[in-house]
Order: sequence, then C-alpha cells, then structure tokens
Amino acid sequence: MQDIILFGMQGSGKGTQARILAEKFAYKIFETGGQLRKLASEDSPLGQKVKEITTAGKLVPNEIVMEIVENFLQNLPENETAIFDGIPRSESQRASLEAEFAKVGRRPLAVYISLTREEALTRLLGRKTCAGCGKIFGAKDNSAAFEKCPVCGGELKIRADDTAEAIETRLDVYEKETVPAIEKYREENRLVEIDGTQSVAEVTAAIAAKLAN
Repeated sequence: MQDIILFGMQGSGKGTQARILAEKFAYKIFETGGQLRKLASEDSPLGQKVKEITTAGKLVPNEIVMEIVENFLQNLPENETAIFDGIPRSESQRASLEAEFAKVGRRPLAVYISLTREEALTRLLGRKTCAGCGKIFGAKDNSAAFEKCPVCGGELKIRADDTAEAIETRLDVYEKETVPAIEKYREENRLVEIDGTQSVAEVTAAIAAKLAN
C-alpha cells in the first residue's frame, strides 16, 4: 500500500473511509484538527505555539500546519503508510505539502470520493452526531432517525454548523479552494476517482481495488 491523500466534499463520507481504511490496512491517519489538538496538549515548543494560536481562537497559519506535517512525516517509519485527511485544502497548500513529501521521498496517491452538491446537501442536512463518542449518523441509511447512539447510548445532536446556509458556504469554499488542488493531481495522473453515492462498504471496496492495482 502507498500513502493516500483523501479528498471529498463535506458529506462524502471521507472521514468514515479514512477510519475504515486505517483499520483495514494499518494506515496512520493525519487529520489536521486531530494533530493540532494532540500537539496543543504536548509540552513542546511547537505544541505551545499551536496552543497559543488555538486558545486565542485564531486560524493556524499554513507554515505552522506544514511544521506539523514535517513533524508527522519525520516520525513515520519508512515501512508504514499514512492517510492524509482534510489536507490540502487549497492549491497553494498542496504545493507546500508536496514539498514536505519530497523531503522524505514519499509520493502519495490522491483518492477523490466524488459526490454532487445536491447529494451532499441532502446528507448534511439529515445527519446527526453522537455527543458521546462522536460517531456520525446519516439520512442515507436512516440511522439519523435513532434517538440515542446505538454504539454508546449518547444523545444524537444536529451540529450547530449544519444549517443550510452554513453548509452552502462550506461547499462554496470547497469548490473554490480545494477543487483546483484535486484537478492538479488529475493532471499529474495521480488521482483515482470513486463514486461516493455508493454504500460505505462499496466505497471502501472500490478504494481497496484501486490501491491493489
């Protein structure tokens, strides 16, 4: 297996697929938010820098994000592979990320879980998140109809940012900022596209088949 950069608009199930693939193929997951939270809890110069920025409610600058990527890659054994989820978010960030990969001799494959904007809206407006374990339940499989989380019994809630207006804004940003980065990988013949309208299991199988080629 090789390193993967996982792309997909909000509602595509990208985060779910990252977790499934990590468990199935022993990938390490680089998820920007998770890495930031982990570092902020550490007593290190970089960790303290991240903590100061996030505590102040500011966006973490790209140069700091790249420091985090560099730290992650330097500590990733040569015989292990990783999934990069939620990064890059723009073409400029893609260029920075590729520079970090080049330093350690890695060249990931970009996997794009495609979904129409209309389908993404339907899914996002119908989903709920468990306040306990964080598991997401969706409208597609009717799991959002549960009153309590079947995994931990926690309360299922609609995210505060899952309003129609907020979702439309996030999708606009995705199309403007992230799609150009996806297209760059397509131009380089480093992109595989997966139909995101399939079931979770079918999407996983499709990705696994592409990785096996």
